[in-house]
Amino acid sequence: TTPALAMDGCSEKMRFLSLLLLVFLLSPRAEAGKIIGGKECKPHSHPHMAYLEIVTSGGQLGSCGGFLIRRDFVLTAAHCAGSSITVVLGAHNIKEKQDTWQKRKVIKQFPHPRYNKSTFHNDIMLLKLKEKAKLTLAVGTLPLPSQSDFVPPGRMCRVAGWGRTGVDKPASNTLQEVKLRLMDPQACKRYANFDHNFQLCVGNPRKIKSIFKGDSGSPLLCAGLAQGIVSYGQQNAKPPAIFTRISHYRPWINEILKKN
Repeated sequence: TTPALAMDGCSEKMRFLSLLLLVFLLSPRAEAGKIIGGKECKPHSHPHMAYLEIVTSGGQLGSCGGFLIRRDFVLTAAHCAGSSITVVLGAHNIKEKQDTWQKRKVIKQFPHPRYNKSTFHNDIMLLKLKEKAKLTLAVGTLPLPSQSDFVPPGRMCRVAGWGRTGVDKPASNTLQEVKLRLMDPQACKRYANFDHNFQLCVGNPRKIKSIFKGDSGSPLLCAGLAQGIVSYGQQNAKPPAIFTRISHYRPWINEILKKN
């Protein structure tokens, strides 16, 4: 099972009880590319999307997705933490700089205090930007669900990201999106540490559509709200994958935003 963060450098494997997890974050030369089974987004149709350029504590270069929730805050996955992070807003092709781009340094990272690197429980992190983003047609914020908004299985949602398009496929530079269904908890029984209370089981196992390396931290949009954050999936990219359930963390998010 694999987190969906992309990093340059040697791959690092972690053991989830009986499962061997390949951290999406540390796959060899896994630059952010495409979602599997999706299509290229219309440029700037997801103005909330953030591309995270990460320098790890070991000095490796990596990338994640994220999304703007306030002019000075981006929400992403906790396993996307690094020694330094630069956020690119207003991007479509992350290799072709445009006038729409806004690059912001992250001055403080707020990973959830109970984030567990072994189980990926509480895989959520807030990033405080050094300078507020300017809201434009290409850069905007994404609303979050309330604490009581427990999105149920069966809902069809969308996720966008710069992750790979296949297990062995090369990286793509443009933002991709795919429609994914929220599954019943039993569809994720292969994941020993899955907990329906604060995680989402996402992606029909009979489809080839899924998130993969490079998609970590990207939002799951359900009826215009960010209900989930890409956390991890299987090493072979077979759905379903696990997303962090945002509504469960609204009190913590609100506390950080209020203090900062």
